[in-house]
Amino acid sequence: MSAQDFLVELGTEELPPKALASLGDAFLAGIEKGLQAAGLNYTSKQVYAAPRRLAVLIRQLDVQQPDRSINIDGPPMQAAFKDGEPTQAALGFAKKCGVELSEIDQSGAKLRFSQHIPGKATASLLPTIVEDSLNDLPIPKRMRWAASREEFVRPTQWLVMLLGDQVVDCTILSQKAGRESRGHRFHHPENVVITTPANYVEDLRKAYVLADFAERRELISKRTAELAMQQEGSAIVPPALLDEVTALVEWPVPLVCSFEERFLEVPQEALITTMQDNQKYFCLLDSEGKLLPRFITVANVESRDPKQIVQGNEKVVRPRLTDAEFFFKQDKKQPLETFNERLKNVVFQAQLGTVYDKAERVSKLAAFIAPLIGGDTQRAGRAGLLSKCDLATEMVGEFPEMQGVAGYYYALNDGEPEDVALALNEQYMPRGAGAELPQTLTGAAVAIADKLDTLVGIFGIGMLPTGSKDPYALRRAALGVLRILIEKQLDLDLSAAVEFAVKQFGAKVKAAGLAEQVLEFIFDRLRARYEDEGIDVATYLSVRALKPASALDFDQRVQAVQAFRKLPEAEALAAVNKRVSNLLSKAEGAIADQVEPKYFDNANEFSLYSAIQQADLAVQPMAAARQYSESLARLAALRDPVDAFFEAVMVNAEDAKVRANRYALLSRLRGLFLGVADISLLG
Repeated sequence: MSAQDFLVELGTEELPPKALASLGDAFLAGIEKGLQAAGLNYTSKQVYAAPRRLAVLIRQLDVQQPDRSINIDGPPMQAAFKDGEPTQAALGFAKKCGVELSEIDQSGAKLRFSQHIPGKATASLLPTIVEDSLNDLPIPKRMRWAASREEFVRPTQWLVMLLGDQVVDCTILSQKAGRESRGHRFHHPENVVITTPANYVEDLRKAYVLADFAERRELISKRTAELAMQQEGSAIVPPALLDEVTALVEWPVPLVCSFEERFLEVPQEALITTMQDNQKYFCLLDSEGKLLPRFITVANVESRDPKQIVQGNEKVVRPRLTDAEFFFKQDKKQPLETFNERLKNVVFQAQLGTVYDKAERVSKLAAFIAPLIGGDTQRAGRAGLLSKCDLATEMVGEFPEMQGVAGYYYALNDGEPEDVALALNEQYMPRGAGAELPQTLTGAAVAIADKLDTLVGIFGIGMLPTGSKDPYALRRAALGVLRILIEKQLDLDLSAAVEFAVKQFGAKVKAAGLAEQVLEFIFDRLRARYEDEGIDVATYLSVRALKPASALDFDQRVQAVQAFRKLPEAEALAAVNKRVSNLLSKAEGAIADQVEPKYFDNANEFSLYSAIQQADLAVQPMAAARQYSESLARLAALRDPVDAFFEAVMVNAEDAKVRANRYALLSRLRGLFLGVADISLLG
């Protein structure tokens, strides 16, 4: 079957830059889906996305759809006819197939409809495939333009559709297909004739358009790095910003610009934020990570006088930097702590009070937590009291991304200790999955306190997260607490901390059962964490059954059980624990604490009892040192005496005292394992 290249390009007004790459990928995916559904083969595909165009190139596409045969079975013959007359089942099947009953094959055990469908010319199928793909693009809000009733993300301007060297005759989104595209708005405003699909990229390149998103991205990245090196610095190039800049230009030309050095007295985070977010510039850092008074802009033209573009960008950025400088100087005119007065009038949550009330609670809770994790009580309390102050500053009012960072600079300016100042930013850590954790113990205490206060308060007024709705980011708060405690190896009794947090709210929350509810929610987050790490849910549940109050302790037990499961004895011992658990659950009356050897009547009882005593002595110091892996490895040696016991001994003996003694022995056995986890749940 013969094949030809296929090209479709939809020209538009400038597309949303943050969505350009995803729109291109979705356009390609939709066309692939349509081609596969039509049974059309091809050798390769490529998507192109630029500010004013989305295009897809399909190489060596079948020009003719293959013939198809369909066979559809209907109802059995005995159900299709009754007394020689067709039933409703038979008539309904014929109607479904769109034919008369006489055209249905009645020679077999069932009615069968067979049809040969000749393939269509690919050119006749492509318009529908392209149109369906465009209709399915992930566009949250479509727009209309002029008198057209068509809707798309932006007004359309032209349409190129070529199969081989022939135009595919169609009209899509008010545009009649042709072979004329458009070049760069300024360098080549004339139409561009696309000679063949394979020449698409080169035809546009001659018209100052780099249609390939990846090529433009690589060019910007490489040239930006070269310019930064020439300035004896390195560029900050966040991937999302690089993608956005790539989506803004057809013919990228990176240029170095500068600003006055006096602006460097302003926190560099504020300068970087405004230059990246508002102007889409790449900032430059020196070898020590300090901001240089230069930045890189990416122009969309190759100017004969680049200085004019440079001066224009420098002129544009100056007012933004001047604003940041003004706010910084204004805020420093008063101590950071005084901003708490403003927060007394800012509501955190209607039922839970003001932001200042929250800061006071965080201060007290952080002071409670700090000594438990090796931190300083007074500094944690001080950091908690200052934790929300910068929310009332002019700087954060103008640059919300500066919350925490602004507080750090203002605290240092006031002469606060370094860890107190750092804690004002670290309280928000981790800011997302896998993000940076607090480096100071003061910051860790405040971060945990802030998150626990929010969890307890919001749960306490009944505003639990449901489905995808979590307006107070409670899931993220719980995960943040767990990450800080586990990854920084901080051994905190979460139960005590949550109880302390509950008491601080007083009558503002429903305290009954609140601490248990919050702890349950926090430890539930660990399940997903472990699943992501490839740890079986049964391992998590075996530890969860013991309800450890420390997240670090919980994690250490989970890692130990995971290691234990790899031992050859693990499966058998898990089964034994399950059997023992079932036996003990059916025991009548209380199970004795002491085992009485005088009631033994089998050598295997003595052997198991001796093995349990030796194991108990061995694992006690291990448990005290939380050497859970070593403890379970030692307990694995019990497999042989345990197996021998169950082979030779009837636990439910007729003699009540013998039976009770055997239950006591098994209780001791189970207790050894419960020192780490309930491994009966592993079976």
